[in-house]
Amino acid sequence: MNFESTQLTKENYLDLYQAILKPRLIENKMLVLLRQGKISKWFSGIGQEAIAVGVTKALQNDEYILPMHRNLGVFTTREIPLYRLFSQWQGKANGFTKGRDRSFHFGTQEFKIVGMISHLGPQLGVADGIALAHKLRKENKVTAVFTGEGGTSEGDFHEALNIASVWQLPVLFCVENNGYGLSTPVSEQFNCEHIADKGIGYGMEAHIIDGNNIVEVFEKVSALAEDVRKNPRPILLEFKTFRRRGHEEASGTKYVPEDLMQYWKEKDPVTNFEAFLEEKQILSPKEKAKFSKNIIEEIKENLQLAFDEAPIEAQLDRELKDVYQVFDEEVVQPNSETKELRFVDAISEGLRQSMQKHNNLVIMGQDVAEYGGVFKITEGFVEEFGKERLRNTPICESAVISAAMGLSINQTKSVVELQFGDFVTSGFNPIVNYLAKVHYRWNQNADVVLRMPCGAGVGAGPFHSQTNEAWFTKTPGLKVVYPAFPSDAKGLLASAINDPNPVLFFEHKALYRSIREEVPTDYYTLPIGKAKLLKSGTQISIITYGAGVHWALEFAEQHPEISADVLDLRSLCPLDEEAIFESVRKTGKVVLLQEDTLFGGIMSDISALICENCFEHLDAPIKRVGSLPTPVPFAAALEKQFLAKNQLEKAIMNLMAY
Repeated sequence: MNFESTQLTKENYLDLYQAILKPRLIENKMLVLLRQGKISKWFSGIGQEAIAVGVTKALQNDEYILPMHRNLGVFTTREIPLYRLFSQWQGKANGFTKGRDRSFHFGTQEFKIVGMISHLGPQLGVADGIALAHKLRKENKVTAVFTGEGGTSEGDFHEALNIASVWQLPVLFCVENNGYGLSTPVSEQFNCEHIADKGIGYGMEAHIIDGNNIVEVFEKVSALAEDVRKNPRPILLEFKTFRRRGHEEASGTKYVPEDLMQYWKEKDPVTNFEAFLEEKQILSPKEKAKFSKNIIEEIKENLQLAFDEAPIEAQLDRELKDVYQVFDEEVVQPNSETKELRFVDAISEGLRQSMQKHNNLVIMGQDVAEYGGVFKITEGFVEEFGKERLRNTPICESAVISAAMGLSINQTKSVVELQFGDFVTSGFNPIVNYLAKVHYRWNQNADVVLRMPCGAGVGAGPFHSQTNEAWFTKTPGLKVVYPAFPSDAKGLLASAINDPNPVLFFEHKALYRSIREEVPTDYYTLPIGKAKLLKSGTQISIITYGAGVHWALEFAEQHPEISADVLDLRSLCPLDEEAIFESVRKTGKVVLLQEDTLFGGIMSDISALICENCFEHLDAPIKRVGSLPTPVPFAAALEKQFLAKNQLEKAIMNLMAY
């Protein structure tokens, strides 16, 4: 192994040696603690330290790194105090997640590190978003993101590299090819000689680097990073290395042939570098002993700090509060001047005014730029805001939503238009596992709005007609807004964009051009989580949202003999429970109307809430009304039969007669 360099001084060599020695000595201690039951799990990076250390050394301290669970060297090279790492692994308060997550599943803005989630893939797209924010601000910064050879099989890998290449984002995609994904060898994971070969498919520069050579890693990545700062572009880096311990310690390594294990043992990145330094008389026996002694003492002292720290105490209020970032928005009151707008126009106007208000707001989605989106909501925006802020995306919802998360990490707001709400399934993972959990896990907000054109009634069939809000109201950490009128849509969209938490903003397609209303002309906001009583009555409560609001109002108009409360929820999470209870306590009878299919919908939970809080006020069973338990059909007669509207009148009449 050749560690010769014309660029490195003795001090440089010794600095690299200490940096690579530190994670090895920490790991040796952690493996002892694991056997003693003092930490719960360990993912060993022994044999791979040169990559994490070399890449981190090559980057500037204010450049983001997104490591994996074998990249201890990233954290130690960024000089995170060891007691904080040890506390993290023991689930204590001085860690980074308040005991809510383990291992390296955390981030820290202080050290510009964004840790992984177990689903691996989304962090690649997150790196795209971080790099995009730098590029938008014209900052000459590089972002480095790690994955393993197994992660390159995920769709997120393809999507993230494709976006980075199309947008020429300054991202170093660092793939640690360590031979096995748990026990599955690379020969069963991909059918090309090198992962770097995939770069050509993305029009992307790619390099193969000896991942066990700290000097080669540091020098090559340093040169590439410096060039990328001047000439922003993504680069795919394949580091050839080997995982010499199990995927995690319980897995073992029996599946690895003994001769292969021996081969890589002889290529150990620490012992070989150490031997070179001794041979070249760069590292003296005295210095070697001193470095080792200092690190071991640092480990011992910091471990004691972590052991002495009290265990986390469960505090209910704190746990509930930390799911969302606290946000007390100052409501901007609407002005008195109004103009008649269609639902679709109100959304467009609200979006435009938010773009004017927030210079750091980016809109992303398929065809949202010159074309204006399939519903023409962003038509003309490119002329006013430019293509940097109005970004057509490839068809890759998962990486786009992950990129939105990265933008938030790097102080940039975003609105992502899902061309149709149905297509959110292609981006489901980063929504429910990244955006929703990130504030609870490590106090990072996800300042992202996902616009969700949804709903039936327009003959669009099974893949363009769902109203799938219940998938997300189930997930703590997300907010779900679902307006029914133009004025509400405009004000609530502005509030959603101001909110630092992730918001899914549902827009019913059948309302886009069928509902008109006088709407205030200036920018204004409406509080998220407040229902609106549209009609006051005494005999029955009809509680609904979205298109259901108009079905309920139509019924009430056709049946003036029935004194009905019509309550528009407007927001499903947070939910205005008190407005619901107040209406039910007044009328004693309630119909819960949703367009979504009935079973598992949000009205089932609202029904349970009413039972738990208003049971003694009920004069009849709670009646839920939803659409048929089938996919949404295309033909007009079938769609009409499918929709909950078709059952509403009968349900109300039966309940009135109870």
